[in-house]
Amino acid sequence: MVNLRKMFRSFGFAIEGTKALFQYENNARFHLIAAIVVVWAGVWFRINNIEWACVAFAIGGVCSAEAFNTSLEKLCDMVSPEIHPQIKAIKDLAAAGVLIMTLAAVVVGIAVFGPKIYLTVNSLNH
Repeated sequence: MVNLRKMFRSFGFAIEGTKALFQYENNARFHLIAAIVVVWAGVWFRINNIEWACVAFAIGGVCSAEAFNTSLEKLCDMVSPEIHPQIKAIKDLAAAGVLIMTLAAVVVGIAVFGPKIYLTVNSLNH
């Protein structure tokens, strides 16, 4: 049986973590602003349901990667406050995960919005 009380409490923790991510982490705020711009563009260009799904997964992927990266960095800082080569490698690998997801999101953005921007610019020139 599902314990609804525990489940809702877990959602509360997740919401607190989401607030902290965007309140205190500069890179997460940048990604949030980019996501808002992309959603606005999606509304402006009237993207279809499949395109919305791709955009939503890209945004969710980047924000999730940023959350995992931030949590891993904080854990590393707690475990080893001093500079350590293995901790640096761990942090760099976590940051690489964010970069990879962000590049994938850029590809999604180009695939979804590129043709629409091209058609808009092309129609203005004629």
